[in-house]
Amino acid sequence: MRKKEVPESVKIVGNNIKEIIKEKDLKVRHVAHESDLDIEALRRYMLGKQIMGIDKLIRISKALNVEISELFKKI
Repeated sequence: MRKKEVPESVKIVGNNIKEIIKEKDLKVRHVAHESDLDIEALRRYMLGKQIMGIDKLIRISKALNVEISELFKKI
């Protein structure tokens, strides 16, 4: 049985998170901790391998100190 394909928008949001972390010179583990997420879960989100709930998106945007709309650029 084949896994359901992750939508392209999820991959774009994950890439935006990755870019913001890089631009702000942050550590993934720090952002995961501040978001109250497991580091591996955050990495899966960043790679676009897992769909994020709105609650997680809000926590990630707060940890990154950006408006949530920043996560949706390029969609």
